[in-house]
Amino acid sequence: MSNLLEEGLKKCGLPQENIKELAEKMDAYIKEIILFNSAYNLTNTSDYDQLVIRHILDSLSTYQIIKELIEKSGKNEITIGDIGSGGGLPGIPLAAAFPQVKFNLVERMSKRCAFLENCGAILNLQNLTVIESEAERIPEEAFDFITFRAFRPLDKKMIKTLLRITKSGGYLCAYKAKLENIKEEMSEISNIVPEYQVKELFVPGLEDSERNLVLIKK
Repeated sequence: MSNLLEEGLKKCGLPQENIKELAEKMDAYIKEIILFNSAYNLTNTSDYDQLVIRHILDSLSTYQIIKELIEKSGKNEITIGDIGSGGGLPGIPLAAAFPQVKFNLVERMSKRCAFLENCGAILNLQNLTVIESEAERIPEEAFDFITFRAFRPLDKKMIKTLLRITKSGGYLCAYKAKLENIKEEMSEISNIVPEYQVKELFVPGLEDSERNLVLIKK
């Protein structure tokens, strides 16, 4: 396990007492991605350090923001849906970081679902459920929050689907890159989403790349 992982988790604001266990789980997860990547096309790299930075730390760079949303909700039980989960990003790192929160990984490809189930078992993530489905088939108001990353641009059809499956008062949390592109994307759906927030993300190792989280409240 590289020092890059533990140091990165500290910089993402994870509690010091959780870092060792979380780093061990993420190390095991990365090894599973490397093992199955060529067969399942899970991520765009199989390089260990790149997986740490571009996928694990990027997924967990939202830790403090999501923690705040959970606390603000005032609910004892929160369910987060990770839509188009693919190889489990950001859902698996977030599920490992928030063991008290229920995570549903929604993925339409059955072989990727098998990979996600396997990772959940290996990492002993008892708060994780894998749902083999398209987002359109998920019941109304299924989730308090929704996360998605490396997902197609938000168009009118997709934003309506995502809002339909989000509980009233809940949030869509979209991992995005450049602010300029976000503004352009959001202007296309401004009649459905007139207001949104953009939170700048700090990803250790990606200081030169622009990363943002778009928050849309239902």
